[in-house]
Amino acid sequence: MSDIYVTGHRNPDTDAIVAAIAYANLRQALGDREYKAARIGAVNDETKRLLDRFGVDAPPLIQNMRTQVRDLDFDRPPALTASVTIDLAWQTMRDGELNSVPIVNDDGSLHGMLSVGDIADYNLDTMYKNRIDDLPLFNLLSVIEGTLVNEYISEISTISGELFITMPQSYEDPALTNPDSILICGNQPEIVDRAIEAGVNCLILCRADLKPEWAQAKKTCVISTPLSTRRVARFICQAMPVERICNTEDIVSFHLTDYLDDVREVMLKSRFRSYPIVDENDAVVGTLSRFHLLRPRRKQVVLVDHNEAAQSVPGLEQVDILEIIDHHRLGDIQTNQPIRVRNEPVGSTNTILASMYQERGVVPSAKIAGLMAGAILSDTVLFKSPTCTKRDIAMAERLAHIAHISLDELGASLFAFDGGEKSAEQMFRTDYKQFHISGQNLSVSQITCAGADTIMLRKEEFLEVMRREKEDKGFDMVLLMITDVLSEGSHLLYVGSDEIIQQAFSVTPSENHLFLPGVMSRKKQIIPMLTALWG
Repeated sequence: MSDIYVTGHRNPDTDAIVAAIAYANLRQALGDREYKAARIGAVNDETKRLLDRFGVDAPPLIQNMRTQVRDLDFDRPPALTASVTIDLAWQTMRDGELNSVPIVNDDGSLHGMLSVGDIADYNLDTMYKNRIDDLPLFNLLSVIEGTLVNEYISEISTISGELFITMPQSYEDPALTNPDSILICGNQPEIVDRAIEAGVNCLILCRADLKPEWAQAKKTCVISTPLSTRRVARFICQAMPVERICNTEDIVSFHLTDYLDDVREVMLKSRFRSYPIVDENDAVVGTLSRFHLLRPRRKQVVLVDHNEAAQSVPGLEQVDILEIIDHHRLGDIQTNQPIRVRNEPVGSTNTILASMYQERGVVPSAKIAGLMAGAILSDTVLFKSPTCTKRDIAMAERLAHIAHISLDELGASLFAFDGGEKSAEQMFRTDYKQFHISGQNLSVSQITCAGADTIMLRKEEFLEVMRREKEDKGFDMVLLMITDVLSEGSHLLYVGSDEIIQQAFSVTPSENHLFLPGVMSRKKQIIPMLTALWG
């Protein structure tokens, strides 16, 4: 069963991170173990303080949701080691109806690829050759179901020589006295005696009565088999290890992490039937063919605390969105099928999630309840944001009771932030969102603190970062809200049109800066003003 990722928006704030954790936890409590919290951006200082307080790890980071090789229903044929016989490889391919199989080294890494065509070419070649070189003895005994008559010969590990089949009239055949020979014979004791006396490399006795003295042969490898001479003659070449015939050059392989778009490009430039797949340790895990690209299994996601493509994970067009839980305006995300959408006018996504816990009769643990209470305090700016509702306050108080914490104390710890050692660039990215409004592209960042004086000393640093952002990304406007929960207002820094800012907020700016009393919410007090102006 594939994982279902629950993720908030890019540059996630506390509400987004905690919402992902809380919803995945709820689904797991209901038995849906495949739901996994994820994030698509760095954890900011405020969120880290909250997570650390309750001893919860941040969700794993996902860079994008593009379809990867690991998402495909690729084949998982047996991976044969390079030492196995051609006979075993052929049986494996025949029984599995496989056109090719990967050949691996002892550590599981890729050695080569073996195809039906490779075996066919080898079999045809053996029709015109009468010599076998360095055939492993173990392989030969396995294929012809043989036993070693003179077992004490330990120095013989491979067999080489010209291949001959002796007939009843072959007593005077020169091959009997040629040491560089492999003789296949039936119940012909006189011929066997002469061949052992001459010291031929190997004798394969087919359905023959054995003499005790043959077990004392010192130079000749003597093998007994229940197979007929005809079958042994056919099978002996199949005892060769597959490493002798498999393809080891110019092999195109893919990693589990390779993206489907890139795989298609590579396949267009090559003509192989199948391609080996390796994992992060370069161990072979399967094979991929063009057929697997026709209907890829897409990643599945649940979006929390956002519903706009520009704020969501890169590669969103390649995933199946299962559900959206949010408290923002409806954006531009499109889906391939009907989904569940829960969008409510409250101050925090976690307020909605607390209601979902309640509706399903699931009591969150003290840790999860504490996180959710902190997220509500964060997104409603200690209940001072105009987005805050009575539901937010009621749910936060209920969650605080479960977690045995004080909301006042928790809130004070959340906003104890003055920038510390962080660069202006890092602070600007802490809670950063992009918007597209009536043909205008802009970004709005927000820094929330308890006292903005120290942070405002770095005004020129922020403006320099914002100018670069506007130029590099071609934005029409770049804004930064520095929200002071003590003074209950926001300093607004901007790079863009002075006229637009003055018209939107009815305040005359000074040097790319203005203070907006009572403005605490980007969603409800900044974006709507610009939307009304541009709309």
